[in-house]
Amino acid sequence: LIAGESGTGKELVARALHTLSHRAKGPFVAVNCGALPDTLLESELFGHTAGAFTDARRDRPGRFALAEGGTLFLDEIGDISPALQMRLLRVLEDRTYTPLGSARSYKADVRIVAATHRDLAKLVEEGAFRRDLFYRINVVKLTLPRLAARKEDIPLLVEHFLERFNRLKGKKIQGLSPGALAVFMRHDWPGNVRELENAMEHAFILCPGGLIQPHHLPEHLRPDLKAGPPLTGLTLEEIEKRALWEALERHQWRTMATARELGIDNNTLRRKIKRFGLAPPPGGKT
Repeated sequence: LIAGESGTGKELVARALHTLSHRAKGPFVAVNCGALPDTLLESELFGHTAGAFTDARRDRPGRFALAEGGTLFLDEIGDISPALQMRLLRVLEDRTYTPLGSARSYKADVRIVAATHRDLAKLVEEGAFRRDLFYRINVVKLTLPRLAARKEDIPLLVEHFLERFNRLKGKKIQGLSPGALAVFMRHDWPGNVRELENAMEHAFILCPGGLIQPHHLPEHLRPDLKAGPPLTGLTLEEIEKRALWEALERHQWRTMATARELGIDNNTLRRKIKRFGLAPPPGGKT
């Protein structure tokens, strides 16, 4: 069971679990349980036979059948109805399922990974989620924190999206400039990983090549740039000046801590501060 706010990357984790498992050669099948009404979700999960309901003109396999030998990812499992919770519980306990309109049961050889943004334990206490189903899916629980609470993951996620969008869009973007990365590290990311992915896609559209610069980022990320020394160009010197100022800000202008982060000695840092004419804001430390 993967728990976390919307956009924290629950499906990314589910795919990683699949890729690193002995089922990696099998299919990974995802279904959003909160996006479909009960009648459609039941058919989507278990399949149906021809004539099972109006417009069911032919047999159709469900997601359990499509995930045979692999992993079935049930996203937003906290949104399914009590009736469907009962049917899903039986499938998990018996490891068999019956398509709608069929009298035959089929064995299910799938690994179930479920996810939710809701507090299932609270829903159990309120009677909105079956206690027995909760215990069945809550064997191993992973809780994903908000992206703002794990900012050390941002560079890794950026690399992931760089590789993905370079492949999809046929570009050769090298990465983020120090200034763009600093913007990412300062932002609170209320939309979590999904917001980061959208920001990267936006930057890919605007960036012709080389490094993604701050002005390639979405507008809602850029107002903070006014707080620092203005970017008057895209030269390496200007990028260094911006990165230096942002590192000093992160460490409240403590030069020893800033020098350690940048991998330079304190005297070198002081010379660069003087050369670029940088000064702390009112109340900042020196």
